[in-house]
Amino acid sequence: MIEEVIIISQRAGKEILAYYNDEIDVEQKDDNSPLTKADLAAHNLIYRELKKLTPDIPILSEEGGIPEYEQRKLWDEYWLVDPLDGTKEFIKKNGEFTVNIALIRQNEPVLGVVFIPAKNVTYFGELGKGSFKIENGKQKKIISKTPDLDKPVTVVSSRSHGSNDLEEKLSKLGVTIGNNIAAGSSLKFCLVAEGSADIYPRFGPTMEWDTGAGDAVFRYSGEEVRYSPIRYNKESLLNEGFIIGLNGSVDK
Repeated sequence: MIEEVIIISQRAGKEILAYYNDEIDVEQKDDNSPLTKADLAAHNLIYRELKKLTPDIPILSEEGGIPEYEQRKLWDEYWLVDPLDGTKEFIKKNGEFTVNIALIRQNEPVLGVVFIPAKNVTYFGELGKGSFKIENGKQKKIISKTPDLDKPVTVVSSRSHGSNDLEEKLSKLGVTIGNNIAAGSSLKFCLVAEGSADIYPRFGPTMEWDTGAGDAVFRYSGEEVRYSPIRYNKESLLNEGFIIGLNGSVDK
């Protein structure tokens, strides 16, 4: 099924790129986050194609309606979708936006696809299979390891939602920053998964659809399943702060 989901994500990416070189009309949603025609075009394609692929599996998308928790808590599995993650990066036209599709089972991601339309790069991870990157038509397995905190680490942080006191907060946890990479969207999970960065700390709010697909890519990039503090299908879909890339002893 992962192959079909990759194709769906790539088709959604083409829908997004159809708007990329034009002047981008931006609306504001109720939470003041931006919304474009590209978000909606990608949502419509993904929703339609996932329904064809798995008619009986519910879909929770940022741009779709959110069912009440009383209904959602009965779901054993569901698709979690952010049709265009990094809308601010899309508006800035810096290329750092993604299509995120994850399959959540019993509150954890078991499959995730992150597609970067502007770069034609795909990351994907699946329970029991590992994590991979497709670039220039070639697929390779990606591996990550828990960093040695006795040494400075490479941190990837949000380009649009950076924390001014990141160094101070990490220092209190015994983490010293050697290098800080700024990146948009779920790319941050993928950079840790492929070993380009050691950790991804996020102290500000995110939503579950922001993290599901990238979290799957990260979790299955280890020789064993890597620890992630994020849980899914909570009553509130808002994630608390987290650090991706540690083994759980520091980031609680």
